[in-house]
Amino acid sequence: MAPTDNPSPSPLRALGADDALAATLGAELDGAPEGSLVGRVSRVDRGRFQALTTGDPVAVATSGVSPVCVGDWCILRPAGGETVDLVSVLPRRTALVRQSSGARTEVQALAANVDVVAVVVPVDRAISRRQIERFLALAWDSGAEPVIILTKADLVDDATVEAARTEVSAVSGDLPVVRSSTVTGLGLEELRAYIAGGSTMALLGTSGSGKSSLVNALMGAEVAQIGAVRAADAKGRHTTAWRELLVVPGGGVLIDTPGLRELGMWIAEEGIEAVFADITDLAEECRFNDCAHGSEPGCAVLAAIAAGTLDAERLASYRKLLAEADHAAQQNDTRLAREHQKVGRQRAAGKRRARP
Repeated sequence: MAPTDNPSPSPLRALGADDALAATLGAELDGAPEGSLVGRVSRVDRGRFQALTTGDPVAVATSGVSPVCVGDWCILRPAGGETVDLVSVLPRRTALVRQSSGARTEVQALAANVDVVAVVVPVDRAISRRQIERFLALAWDSGAEPVIILTKADLVDDATVEAARTEVSAVSGDLPVVRSSTVTGLGLEELRAYIAGGSTMALLGTSGSGKSSLVNALMGAEVAQIGAVRAADAKGRHTTAWRELLVVPGGGVLIDTPGLRELGMWIAEEGIEAVFADITDLAEECRFNDCAHGSEPGCAVLAAIAAGTLDAERLASYRKLLAEADHAAQQNDTRLAREHQKVGRQRAAGKRRARP
């Protein structure tokens, strides 16, 4: 993503608003109650959220499930004293979402209005192609631009870093791969270019992948807690317990996310197909339009596997992610139907109680 050459003079630029968004926010503000102001959600806590403004940060109380996620733009109105009310939330231009962890099947927004999603991959441990595929599917589906960051390059030799880059590129294709080290400073200037001009970058990765160290290096201060990594399996603790938006000195916005142990697929098929473009391109050459790449004659995908130009495990991963996404969608449809029936029963019971 090329940095913006002519930054907007709008003070909202520092919070991640380009010219077009600043104009939209200005129009929203014109139609809002007198004294309202623009805010961008920087952190969501139970019962309230924090927002950055062109002045001082503010805290906004909420009831029940918060109507916002980190990165949202909103219109706020001071209500006397230290009380600030939420007037409205602007539609999200991009949204990084996943299926919530646990038994309940529902969407969970990780970050909103992101320009770049950086998938953070440490090179001091074995590379998991399947894991990277999942993160990239999430990134593509968000509507933002994906990029891969290889971290901890100072802990291994150059040959290991290059082998990791080759391994990652087998999954990411032509996406940019930035090799980095917060110890030597390798790659940091390249990463700053992605957020120059006020762009917003969200960091996505597992625990111990080096996200917090990257945040501290780009911020130029110890703003994120760094946890120890277990020697037995090279896995780290969840040092980031919540998602947080940070304004980088010199320009740009970072959204740090907790390390994800589970990554349920809640994405459109297009996000998965973007990750598996090699398979979808081959599928266009199949004899049948509805080829399932199982045993059909004239299947270009199976022919590529037989020729050794496509990994059979990659096809299996493609099918698995599509099945997970479809299952999540069906489960959500069922959940929504049950909740609709529950509301209907409650309304009917209320009408019966109201009868004279």
